[in-house]
Parts: sequence; structure tokens; C-alpha cells
Amino acid sequence: MPSETAGAAPERHLIRYSGHAPFTSEIIARAAGTSVFTESGRELLDFTSGQMSAILGHSHPAIVATVREQVALLDHLHSGMLSRPVVDLTRRLAETLPDPLEKVLLLTTGAEANEAAVRMAKLVTGRHEVVSFARSWHGMTQAAANATYSAGRKGYGPAAPGNFALPVPDRFHPDFVDAEGALDWRRQLDLGFDLIDAQSVGSLAACLVEPILSSGGVIELPPGYLAALARKCRERDMLLILDEAQTGLCRTGDWYAFEHEGVVPDILTLSKTLGAGLPLAAVVTSPEIEQRAHERGFLFFTTHVSDPLPAAVGNTVLEVLVRDRLDERARELGSALRGHLDALAARHDAVGDVRGRGLLLGMELAGDQVLGAGGADRLGAAVTRRCFELGLHMNIVQLPGMGGIFRIAPPLTASDNEIAHGAAILDQALTDAVKDL
Repeated sequence: MPSETAGAAPERHLIRYSGHAPFTSEIIARAAGTSVFTESGRELLDFTSGQMSAILGHSHPAIVATVREQVALLDHLHSGMLSRPVVDLTRRLAETLPDPLEKVLLLTTGAEANEAAVRMAKLVTGRHEVVSFARSWHGMTQAAANATYSAGRKGYGPAAPGNFALPVPDRFHPDFVDAEGALDWRRQLDLGFDLIDAQSVGSLAACLVEPILSSGGVIELPPGYLAALARKCRERDMLLILDEAQTGLCRTGDWYAFEHEGVVPDILTLSKTLGAGLPLAAVVTSPEIEQRAHERGFLFFTTHVSDPLPAAVGNTVLEVLVRDRLDERARELGSALRGHLDALAARHDAVGDVRGRGLLLGMELAGDQVLGAGGADRLGAAVTRRCFELGLHMNIVQLPGMGGIFRIAPPLTASDNEIAHGAAILDQALTDAVKDL
């Protein structure tokens, strides 16, 4: 068959998988560090770390060397076989975590890790009901999709029974307020569980949440919320599953976001950041839960469980994070980036809020107030487009009734100059977009 000509539409043979979001307008030829390069030769600063994953930047020399060495030695095995990279990675991961999290299952994607975690929780508790946030994103496979409420629920038939949504404690858009008008998250959480208890058939198994909602608008849980949520779970003998696909492994300035609140989950899921751009995920739990699951015949046998190649990459990721003290670097860069974004908020009426932690920050546009109804959506699209034209790739989260929220997550290896340059481009894009609209 003849190959595509250079002038043919790139998406001619592609199934469009991003809802109504279009593909980028240029083909990407290569990537290095904090930049991606198009076939036309343009350089784009990547403030999304790929798909929020490449925490060491693109083509990190240590990862390149590991892949070259490992793929020539041992890349894939029968799923019942173990290799040294897998054994080493499970040990190293456990060493980064507080007790009792020390039993590890290595998989490929975040959805798959959440699928395994929910399956384990159901087996161990003997129940089936799952609670997650009303703006959650945990993946597009069955159990993960049933626990995802931010998008993708309509048109696919009935969801599995026993999935409940919990209100999001959004301090910028509070739905329960105290006498001062601030979010009253305690009353919100109590009412949320009152409604869940009323709907439950007495089979609550797990609560699956992100410690910072990412696709849900970069919502950092209020201080004390995670501990209160853990108590709600204990009162009902539910397992608390924390999905740290985007927050784990130093991105927020801590090795794990849950450490910020001193709350240890029953089950932890990791993915995106663990492979730093390659497909690697993990489920981590306690020996007690793993033992109970094993006794009951826990089955999650997949083609790429415990594959050696991605496990070798995971070992390298952990080595670089420790060697280069990238938790500290994330705090430093995050503080600098937050300063730039706060300055933009002070200069631009169209910026409504800046939030987040470390190098996972959100900037919410208030375009409706500036441009009228629907203005935030139009402004978000225009700013994203203008950033791309000026050499910056940004990710905008569009949520019903909220307008646009930029999810800003550069690699932990970005330079101070790259952070400042990206902020300057965003400043120019805001100015140009508001003027043009």
C-alpha cells in the first residue's frame, strides 16, 4: 500500500478519542527536556509534561540509557515470571512509603491500577459500592469509568450499580458556606455521606479519590479534609484508595501528596509519574490487605503485569528523583511558578483564581465576568490557541458552568528560565486573546 503523502490530513485514519477536543494542529517530530518540536521545526515549551507524566522531561539521558540497555536484555516475560527489575522496583517503592504500604503490583496505566485496586477492595471487603468525587477522573476502563464523573458518562448505557458521587470541596466555588461566606467543607462532607448512606444497600467497599483533583479543576483538598474523609471510611469499614497518578513522586513538593496531611491510605495507586512518560503503574497496599486478597483468590492477570522493561525505567526514575532531590526542586520551581501566576492574576481581570501545590498548579479564567455569558469557554480556547502560536503547550480543563482552568504541570527538571519564559508567553497570550475577543 502506498504511504500517506505529506499533504494528507493527519487524522484521516485516526479514530477521534478526545470527545470534541481536536488534535493539535501540527505533527510532533521529537522532544527533549522541557520542549517538543514539530515537523516544521517549531519548538514548544511543554507545560503539561506530555500527558502529565514526563516529570523528568522528555528523553532524559538516564531513561534513554536504561531503555537501550534493558530492551536488549529483557523486555517482556510470561506474566507469572519475575525479573530483577520488578523485584527491585517493588522494594524501592515500598522504601519510599510509610508503613504499612509495602506490597506492590506493577501494571501499565492509571485506569488499570484503579481497576485492580477497586477489584481488590471489593474482594477483601465482600462488598461492591464505591464512592468518588463528583468531578473525578480515574480512567476509562469499567470500574475506573464508573468512578469517573467529570466526563464520559453519557451515551454508553447503564453504569454499574453502587457508584456514588461525593461533592467536591471547591473553595473558589463553595456550595456550602459558613457565616463568613467560606466553604463549610465539614457540613458538605457530612451531608454527602448522609446521602450516600441513604442510597447504599449496606455494601460500601471503598472510597476512591485524588488528594488533589487534577482533571476536576486542580482542586486541593482543604486542610483536614482528607483525615475527615478517612474517618468516614473507617466508620463504615470502607477502604480508602488514593489515586496519585498525577500527584505522586515529588510533583507536589512531597514524595506523595497524602503526606501533606499525614493520612495513609489503605490502597495507593500510582501511574503517570512512575514511568515518567512510559507506561508503568502500581498498586500498593498493606500486607494484611494483600493476604486477605490472596486468601480469597485475587486475580488480576494481564499481559503486561510485572514487565521488566517498564520496571527498569521505574527504578531509574526513583534513582533520579532521589539523586537530584527533585522533591525540593518541585517546591522551589512551584513557588517561582506560583509567583508568576499570581502576578498574572493581579494584571489580568480575566484570571479568577490561582491554586495548587508544587508543580501541579491551576489557573482559572473568569471570562464570563469580562466577556459575558460563555466568555470563559471562548477565552480559554483563545488563550490556549495563542499560547500554541507563541511556543507554549498548555492544557485547559473545560467543566460545565466553570469556564476554563489551565492545568499547569511542567517537568520537575525545568529550568528557572523556562518557567519564567512560559509565564511570559501566557501573559502575552492573555493580553492578545482578551483584545481579540
